[in-house]
Amino acid sequence: MLKLIVFDCDGVILDSKESNVRYYNDLLNLFGHPPMDPAEEVYSHMATVDGALKHIFRNYPQKRTEIKHAAREKLHYPDYLCYLSLEPDLIEFLELAQKKYKLAISTNRSDSIYPLLEKYNLGHYFSKVMTVLNTKPKPAPDGLLEILQDLKCLPEEAVFLGDSETDRLQAEACRVSLIAFKNPALQAEWHVSSFMKLLQLPPFQQAAL
Repeated sequence: MLKLIVFDCDGVILDSKESNVRYYNDLLNLFGHPPMDPAEEVYSHMATVDGALKHIFRNYPQKRTEIKHAAREKLHYPDYLCYLSLEPDLIEFLELAQKKYKLAISTNRSDSIYPLLEKYNLGHYFSKVMTVLNTKPKPAPDGLLEILQDLKCLPEEAVFLGDSETDRLQAEACRVSLIAFKNPALQAEWHVSSFMKLLQLPPFQQAAL
């Protein structure tokens, strides 16, 4: 019986691609480098901040400390929040889901997740939020395992809602069923294109009986 829904953040709870692309391109521009190519945009969208910086600056001479200093002094993350957008039926789904299920987040964001939750008044929906500040980044299983343990749920009592290969690998390592969100190419037990369509899937139908 379904008891727990675990959400990825970027690409699931909210559309953050434009925000990420603008942020990293502005950082590259500070050093006089061209913007990311399409493959780098995809990579930076799934990676941790450290992983994204290492990847997009891999062909440039700047040191990691120099890059981070520039980002800290010249760029301010709140300036990029205006480029984020929530999925249109997210709140409707969360209002329904919180009455029946435990909800959690497993993300490769760091402390940037908290301004997002505050901006959109989402924090009260989630019993636990795992970031790279309190666990190993995905695809390591640690964050999802801690969610299961702390919320006292078995793997078969949970689903993971993700959109990337790192989500798939984490769910697979924890034996949690994956629901691919807006990514029909991602290998998963089920695929959906909106939150309310989740209610039509077998785990939710069985829980409703």
